[in-house]
Order: sequence, then structure tokens, then C-alpha cells
Amino acid sequence: MGLLSDPYRRRALSRLILRLNTPLCILSYLAGLGWFLGLASLPFTLRSYMSENAMGSTMVEEQFVFGERALSYAREFAGHKKKVGGIPVAWLEKTMWNLGLEVYKQPFSRTLPFPDEMRERYMVKGTNVYGILRAPRAASTESLVLSVPCSTGQHNNQAVGLMLALASYFRGQIYWAKDIIFLVNEHDLIGMEAWLEAYHDVNVTEVLSSGMLGRAGAIQAAVSLELSSDVITSFDVAVEGLNGQLPNLDLVNLFYAFCQKNGLLCTIQGKLQRTDWDTLPAYVHSLQTLLLMVLKQGSGRPQGDHGLFLRYHIEAITVRGINSFRQYKYDMGTVGKTLEGMFRKLNNLLERLHQSYFFYLLPSLARFVSIGVYMPAFGFLILILVLKALDLWMKLSKCDAGPEEQLCDGDQGAVHAAAEESRPGLLTLVPPLLICHATGLTLYFLPVLGQHMATQHFPVSESEAVVLTVIAIYVAGLALPHNTHRVLTGCGSERGWMTLKLLSLLYLAMLLGCIALINFSLGFLLAVTMVPVAAIVQPKGPKYLYAVLLVLVTPAVTLLLSIVLYQELIEYPVSALECWQLFLQAVSEGLLDHYLYGSIVFPFIALFVYPCWLLLWNVLFWK
Repeated sequence: MGLLSDPYRRRALSRLILRLNTPLCILSYLAGLGWFLGLASLPFTLRSYMSENAMGSTMVEEQFVFGERALSYAREFAGHKKKVGGIPVAWLEKTMWNLGLEVYKQPFSRTLPFPDEMRERYMVKGTNVYGILRAPRAASTESLVLSVPCSTGQHNNQAVGLMLALASYFRGQIYWAKDIIFLVNEHDLIGMEAWLEAYHDVNVTEVLSSGMLGRAGAIQAAVSLELSSDVITSFDVAVEGLNGQLPNLDLVNLFYAFCQKNGLLCTIQGKLQRTDWDTLPAYVHSLQTLLLMVLKQGSGRPQGDHGLFLRYHIEAITVRGINSFRQYKYDMGTVGKTLEGMFRKLNNLLERLHQSYFFYLLPSLARFVSIGVYMPAFGFLILILVLKALDLWMKLSKCDAGPEEQLCDGDQGAVHAAAEESRPGLLTLVPPLLICHATGLTLYFLPVLGQHMATQHFPVSESEAVVLTVIAIYVAGLALPHNTHRVLTGCGSERGWMTLKLLSLLYLAMLLGCIALINFSLGFLLAVTMVPVAAIVQPKGPKYLYAVLLVLVTPAVTLLLSIVLYQELIEYPVSALECWQLFLQAVSEGLLDHYLYGSIVFPFIALFVYPCWLLLWNVLFWK
């Protein structure tokens, strides 16, 4: 405390901080980037383990032998599906009823804010069918869910067949202490959202559906199954949910444990794990897997139907059967035994999964990175903004010191100029703040509200009008009169841009810090691109270089570069034109995810990050 209360010591500390500010910022950025790259190495990771005592062992004897029955159900389902041109509701109801389940259906409809040209839908109508197996050993207070998304074509027919075969087998067992819900949802995520809202008696996305006629207990966990082949070579697990939420790590470990027990190959992000952890190829492989998870989590999109369960504090994963050219094949019996073992272990739970991690990164299924290990990488990046803000604050407050007690030995011209000017009022900063955030509000509201007007004046569809309007408003922000501070003051000031940059840096640090607590990957991707340029930008020096750098770190360019990186990581590189098409598709899906499921990525970018970036643009062109 004496160091801060003594003015001489405080002044000496200030001089030291200002003198070493730039080297500290460079070291902090390199430390943050290096720390993140090191997360895939062995010293930063922990071996996966089961925290929940009720699921600590896989010592259950799986007896599922209905593999052929599952294939028979799948063929029968595919025939009725082709006959009716959609989900065969009547056949599913009859089949589930014959298996001894309580059967219910739920019609729903949803009008999209603009047409989804990728899936060719606008007015979505469908029906969810679900059957409830009541627990013979307990009251209907808790339940588990096995869901299968039903879409057009031949996709997921085998998953429906396996689900019905499991329901037939589970019906004959007496050890169930939780209800089991077997759900077939239509129109993928829209149908799942309609069912979850009706089950919990809420309506947050304006989907219209009939009331829920049958309910089981509070849902403890859920598994979404996707299977489109009679045999599989491996299982892939998807964990990323809406807004970057992740399921409890124990559920992922449970899946991995039973895959190992039954000899099933299991992957994450489509990549098999390696055993030679201490080699360079193994590190590169783990880093690629980690980067794929970061990119998927940062998008905020649910990577399967399980992603919507997480909003309701229901732990869930999506399991996908993969049939590739590998030598070893696994039939429906082996797959069914794996799911049987998982549900029998979940049946033993005495409380919700809570003892393991909810925030983690997975370089492989056998090892994980906890929040306490990966957060320092983000902290080093935010430290740059704090150091630069401290530098500006000390320069602005130097008027209390005499001419012989200057705080820095770097930008003396700026300091002397600032000393001669009067302290700027808050009104100086009001115009740029208002205009930048008004542009963000326009970017958020206008594309969807003005789509019909755009289609009347231009030869484009509604979907194209929305995406092109987003791009047009985004680019138009660069052409705004960024010397708006002159409206009230008559002339720009040295203290003016320093004050505006100080507020911009603190604003950016607050935004990134808040989003990193919810979605670390999104916060880190924005921080690693925006922070260094935000720290160096100023209206003096190589202005055109700063302008190019600012444009290159705008969130839109970050999205474009992320698409390129993702395609390279999945070993499917694309051309420039294909990359542009994927970019437009990502923008469209980002808006749809927000309006349909409540994703916060688009409003966060439009209402906060983009206006903050425009404030830095104002600083650059301050006159």
C-alpha cells in the first residue's frame, strides 16, 4: 500500500510501466499464443477419469441380442417412410404401442424469419413421435431420453430401427429406476426444440405446437443417435452445444469407457486418438483436434440434437455411427450393447451429473484440458488491453505532474500536446459512441425487417436479400463520417482520441472477458485477432497500414479465415469461390440459429463487437 500511496514511488512505478509497456504487450501476446498452442501437449492435459461414483465402473453385463431385429425395423421404417414421403407417424405409433410403450405424438409448425435455401424450407410443419417406458422400480420422477432425428431420404433409418429394438429389449427388463423416452423428432433441430419447449411448458422461440399429452420425470441425461448404415467402423461423438455449451465430462467419459469395453473405435472431431503422446506427430494430431473443437464451439452452433438439451441443464451428447473403409466392422448387436451399457449406468444415477467438468477442451477422448489450464492463454491476451489502457490513463492524468515529471519517454509530442489542451468533456465522445452503436442496431434489425422491400427493388430472393443487407450495412460502417466528434467540439483534440481509445480498449476487454466465461473459444478467436491491432492503432504513424490491419481483424474477416482453417483441418480444402459461398452460408445460418434457437453469437457481434471495432476505426481517423 505504501508503494501506491507515496506519490514519488507511484510516479517511479508509472514511469517503469510506461517505459516497458510495448515489450510487456509483445511478451504477453506471445505468451498467450504459446500457452494456447501448448494445450495439446502432454504436460497441459489430464487423463480422463470418471468423477461420478455411480458410473465409476463398466461392470455391467450387456445382453442385447436384437441386432437382426433392429435391421428388420430399419427396413420396415424405410419402406413406410418412402411410401408416405416423410415420417410414418401411424406406423411408428402402432409399432411403439405393440412394444408396450405409452405412445404420443406432437404436431408442430414454425415459420422461418426468411427462407432456408440450403434445406429448401420456409413454412416448417412436422410431427414428433415418442414412447415412454415407465420405470417398474420407481415413481416417474426421473427419466432418460434416447432420440433419433428423422430427415428426408435414407438418412438415419438404421438409427430408428436400433432405437425400436432397444425399446423392445428394455421393455423386458425389470431393473429400470428411471423412465426412458424414445423420441423420433422430425426436421432435426426445429423438431427437437419444439419437443423440448412443450415438455418443459415454455415458449422461447415462437414455435407453435400442440400441448404435451404425456410426460415422464425430470430428464437427467439424453443421447441422440445418428446411424445410416447396417454396419459401422467407428463411433464419433459430438459435444458442442448451443452457444458453446458442453455436457458434463462424465457423460463423454462414459461413452468412451463402453466403446473401449466393447472394442469399438471411437473418435472426436472425426479423428482417432494416438497412443504415442510424446512424439511430434501426436502433438500435431492433438492440436488439430483441439482447433477443430475450438472452431466448432466458437461458432455457437449446436453440432447435433443434443445441443438444445444443454439449455435446459440436461446433459446430452450426439453419437454418430461412421462406416468408412476401415477393415473392422461392427454390427447392430455391438452398437446396441454399447448403448445398453450407457443407459444402465445412467439408470444408477442418484442425482444429476455435476461432479466432473463443464468447461474443458478435448485434444482427444482419453485426455482433456480443464478451464484452469486454458484460461491463462486468454488472460495473457486481455492483459495487453489492460496495459495499453493503463498507458493511456497515465498519459491523460499527467497534467497533475510538472513539466519535469513527465511519465514516459516515448511519445513526448503527444504528451506535451495533451498537456496544453483543456480536459475534453464527455460530450466529445457521445457522437461516435451513438453512431457506432446505432450502426450495430441497424445491422441487427434491418436485414430481416427489410427483406421484403429489398426483394421488390432488386432481383434477389429473401435469403439473398438478408445476407447481402448484412454485408452492405457492415461495409457501410467504414464509410460513416468518423470525425463526428467535431460536431460539438469544432476540432479534434489529442486528449480526445486518447480518451476514446481508452474507453474502446476497456470496452473490448469487458466484452471479451464476458463472452469467454460463456464461450471460451469465441472469446479467444476474437481476442487473438483483435487485441494486437486494437493496442497499436492511433491516428498518427502509418495510418493506411493500421487501416489494413483493422480491416483484416474485423469479425467478418475472422469468420472467413476460420472457414479456411476449418476446411484445411478436415483435409477438404476449398477454392476462393467455394470459400465465399461457405461464408455467405455461415452468415445466413448464424441469423437463423439466432431466430430459431436463441444463439447469441450474431447479436453479440452485431450489437457489441462491431460497434467496438467501429470505435477503433474512429480513433484511427480522428482529426
